[in-house]
Amino acid sequence: MPENVDQNVVAGFGDEWSRFDQSTLEAAELEAMFENYFSIMPWQDLPADAVAFDLGCGSGRWAKLVAPRVGCLHLIDPSDAIEVAKRNLQDSDNCVFHKAGVDNIPLEDESADFGYSLGVLHHVPDTADGIDKCVAKLKSGAPFLIYLYYRFDNRPVWFRAIWRISDGFRRIVSRMPHSVRFAMSQPIAAFVYWPLARTAKLVERLGANPALIPLSQYRNNSFYTMRTDALDRFGTRLEKRFTKKEIDEMLKAAGLVNIQFSDRSFWTAIGFKK
Repeated sequence: MPENVDQNVVAGFGDEWSRFDQSTLEAAELEAMFENYFSIMPWQDLPADAVAFDLGCGSGRWAKLVAPRVGCLHLIDPSDAIEVAKRNLQDSDNCVFHKAGVDNIPLEDESADFGYSLGVLHHVPDTADGIDKCVAKLKSGAPFLIYLYYRFDNRPVWFRAIWRISDGFRRIVSRMPHSVRFAMSQPIAAFVYWPLARTAKLVERLGANPALIPLSQYRNNSFYTMRTDALDRFGTRLEKRFTKKEIDEMLKAAGLVNIQFSDRSFWTAIGFKK
């Protein structure tokens, strides 16, 4: 079988995290974003010296806040971003770094007390198989936290139409050299992300619902985060999206039960290995 990785995507993320290593991200903003993803994580149920893994760790920004909560954290990424993660977590002596992909996770099966993969497995050719490989590393009863791009199944038709236009542009930009991807993504952050996000923030302050404004999820984020995510969004060649039902089915097929979806981030979900 072909390896479950897209080398163009791997190279792109290596470039992204070298440009945006998250070292200047304010701690308060990082913690707020972390809470959006990890709010459904039952930290209190983990063993005292839990062994965990971060599949697709990138710069290690989430690992910074996970590492103090576990006994050992394995950071796994197939791109050169693993070197960025090493620098960012050089003071964390319970972290182990692996340059590897989802097909060759360097852990024994049924050895981890907790695993997570946020914003990663929608960028591999076979997402369901990637989930299977992650779940195989978990002990019985261990939680797995995942975030996958949603297919706007909870959004109106006009919202999905706007996304289709942006996706057409992504398909063009993501095939350009890395330097061009970066150069084209930054004006998008300045003239699309920032105005829409700040408009959503104003709407929220006026007491109205900002959720229908595209990119409203960035209303409390810094411009640095918008710049990072604009490159992430428009510079990545392979992007898959899923409905809530499809994600639920993949998690169940991988052997997870008691699946819960977050009401903060679409679609972040957690399940527990049978």
